[in-house]
Amino acid sequence: MIHVLAFYLFATVVIASGAMTIFSRNPVHSVLWLILAFFNAAGLMILLGAEFIAMLLVIVYVGAVAVLFMFVVMMLDIDFAELRAGFVNYLPFGLAIAVILLAEIVLGVGIWSAGPVELAQRAAPATADVSNIQAIGALLYTRYIFLFEAAGLVLLVAMVGAIVLTHRARGGVRGQNIDKQNRRRPQDAVRNVNQPVGQGVEL
Repeated sequence: MIHVLAFYLFATVVIASGAMTIFSRNPVHSVLWLILAFFNAAGLMILLGAEFIAMLLVIVYVGAVAVLFMFVVMMLDIDFAELRAGFVNYLPFGLAIAVILLAEIVLGVGIWSAGPVELAQRAAPATADVSNIQAIGALLYTRYIFLFEAAGLVLLVAMVGAIVLTHRARGGVRGQNIDKQNRRRPQDAVRNVNQPVGQGVEL
């Protein structure tokens, strides 16, 4: 019974937070809703007995969302003074989300102690003496080794392509000369000036 209740709880919060990620006008709020969706998706993975995938969701995706949040802060003109001014108004809402996350963590630990549902054998086959992580590793490096290596090759090609596109010659963009930078002397880079008072700076 607890598995059914936990499934409907996690699934409902995932759908609701995913919708709020799309419809939120504030990009910071969208990122926070996305983090909540990842946490509840990890809870669904725990229900299936795939604790390795659940940890990947929390560590990798939530970490990537933190990087996304950093890029949002750098690229968008967000008035954080105005956001901080309404901190007290949003405090009850934030505390409610924190309580919900804490309750879901406690519920997830209880479900994990009670054992996975029967679908776990379909999602990540594992016996009593083999953990989910060992089962996934055995599948990746035996049955799906060529697909795993192909995925790594695709990621390598994408990384090389991004580097090539970044360093291509473009009009109006000054290239970086690493040799010239390494050969630059300290006295050529810094100049001490006794600037008179009341006069501008000569560049």
